[in-house]
Amino acid sequence: MSFSDCCFQGFSWQGTPTGRIGKLSNNDVYIAGDDTDTAILFIADLFGWTFPNVRLLADHFAREIGATVFVPDFFGGEVLDFDLISKEKFDQLDLPGFIGRNGREQREPEIFECARALKRQHGYKRVGAVGYCYGGWASFRLGAKEHAADPLVDCISIGHPSLMTKKDIDEIAVPVQVLAPEIDAAYPPELKSYTFETLQKLKIQFDYQHFPGVVHACFIRGDENHPGERAAMIRGKNAAVTWFRQFLKET
Repeated sequence: MSFSDCCFQGFSWQGTPTGRIGKLSNNDVYIAGDDTDTAILFIADLFGWTFPNVRLLADHFAREIGATVFVPDFFGGEVLDFDLISKEKFDQLDLPGFIGRNGREQREPEIFECARALKRQHGYKRVGAVGYCYGGWASFRLGAKEHAADPLVDCISIGHPSLMTKKDIDEIAVPVQVLAPEIDAAYPPELKSYTFETLQKLKIQFDYQHFPGVVHACFIRGDENHPGERAAMIRGKNAAVTWFRQFLKET
């Protein structure tokens, strides 16, 4: 499949997800697509695996990349209020408690197990990881050098990451795409600069894209009431499609 074959689509804002529910390792999972060679592990943000835009985005990735996309539940069945998240009414959510139950230490082992299952149990030849917000740190950990002898993923793409550390960046060992909103307290300018400078020093193939005027969560929320956010979501989706086609489909 050549790069020129890629026909980008907009976004099915009012669409109905077309995937199916299954299991990946021990986790419930939304599955889009039926490619037998290429898989993408989609690690959602606080909206979680049931949020309609998350599933519609997985559907787009499956169609446009030519992959099977897996969106596991990494929050133990817990679902936060979509409306409160979308309107950024975080004071009405128990975020400390939620993160305490679903933090890095608690969820990293099962995230690793889901990635291992794609190659070992399901036989996918190439696997990518895409992560937004919460999924940003997780995607970096999946691509860490500690897995170099038996890689969990072949490349990653992240958007508006949270909970990510400099150590995560230091240890990356696979090609990386970073989609970075201009206004993002969870991914501040210092960490953005550190990402860009460190990836060059590591001689990692990477794509860093800046999205002016938009805020954290734009790539999932796509709220038409936030100027430029829907366009940013579409641009971000298209960028990830290009990235994964290049590193997972091109030969």
